[in-house]
Amino acid sequence: MKFVQKIFAVIILLLVTCHLSLVTSVSAQSLEDLAKQLSDKRREIAEVEKQLAQTQAQEKTLNSQLQFIDAQNKLTQLKIEEAEFQIRKLDKEIEDLSGRIDRLSLSVDALSQVLLERIVKTYKYSNASTLDLIFSSHGITDLLERLKYIQVAQANDKKVLYQLQATKTTYNDQKQDRETRQAEKEKLKKDLEEYKVKLTEQKKAKEDLLRVTKNDEKKFQDLLAKLRADTDSISRALAGAGTKLGPVKKGERIAGVGNSGCSTGPHLHLEVMTPAHVENGIIIGRENKVNPKPYIDSGRFAKPTSSYNGNDCSQGGTTCNQGNISTQFGQVYFLGTHSGIDIPDFYGASIYAAEDGEAYATADTKYCYLTGTVGKGVFVDHKNGVVTLYWHIP
Repeated sequence: MKFVQKIFAVIILLLVTCHLSLVTSVSAQSLEDLAKQLSDKRREIAEVEKQLAQTQAQEKTLNSQLQFIDAQNKLTQLKIEEAEFQIRKLDKEIEDLSGRIDRLSLSVDALSQVLLERIVKTYKYSNASTLDLIFSSHGITDLLERLKYIQVAQANDKKVLYQLQATKTTYNDQKQDRETRQAEKEKLKKDLEEYKVKLTEQKKAKEDLLRVTKNDEKKFQDLLAKLRADTDSISRALAGAGTKLGPVKKGERIAGVGNSGCSTGPHLHLEVMTPAHVENGIIIGRENKVNPKPYIDSGRFAKPTSSYNGNDCSQGGTTCNQGNISTQFGQVYFLGTHSGIDIPDFYGASIYAAEDGEAYATADTKYCYLTGTVGKGVFVDHKNGVVTLYWHIP
């Protein structure tokens, strides 16, 4: 009976091993297909990124801008497909790991129990007295065979049990591997949603470009000139030293809304730079632009104007009222990316300091050829690694 139990345990172990090998073989084939599809998709992405770089280097015309937007759309679509492939691959890997873990758990527990019982019985028999073994044996040959069996059984049972403990370690490793892949999958799902939002925005950007320019090259170049002139005006102003105005408190009026410089109408252009500070009137870290909206909406910053409401009218088709955001931070222009938020308001409306700090006056060094005025603004060093800029003041 003991010999049969021994054989039965070994057979179970062999069956489990063979079954797991078969599952791994089948899964590998499926995962290999997914891996190949993912690799093909990444090659497509590399090709489109190269095309995008070539398009971006071309002279800016309406046609080249449309080509650039189309390439952006294609790239984002490919990234969506790449993320979907990655998620499918992870799903398969997680499914395979879960099945393997379940089978290992059941098999290891069952085999451990059988072998533990065998070891207990073996040790029990090994503690039998020499007289018991002599009197129960049918001669010297039988006695030697029994002693040898006890020694072999003990050694073999220990060896198989140690193998099972190693398998349990593998089981725990696979559980950790599954958790890691699940976390990776959740991140990919978030990335996927962001890509989908980005694709919608890019498609909208193309629609807006065609709507604003009416597919006319001259109108596109006029608009491009205005955007470039405004961006250059702010860059020139921030490159020079501002004139110290003195300390200001959070919520204190520091200027009024205007349309100085290359402005298309009265509005506040608000920028936030961090990490940044002011040395000798010059902003150090002025290239570190971040979105002002979360600072305002969280209550950390005072409202920049009394009418500010944070409502978005930047997508076109919606009338921009006082206090709305007519251009969002990071909004893609034909020239580049918007570095702040634009808030339309009536001429002279009060502008308030975001936080306590030291205020400086700043201005462009050139007149804007489009309006014949000089761009002006105020920037505030808040002494905490944040600098704010308020542009287009009278």
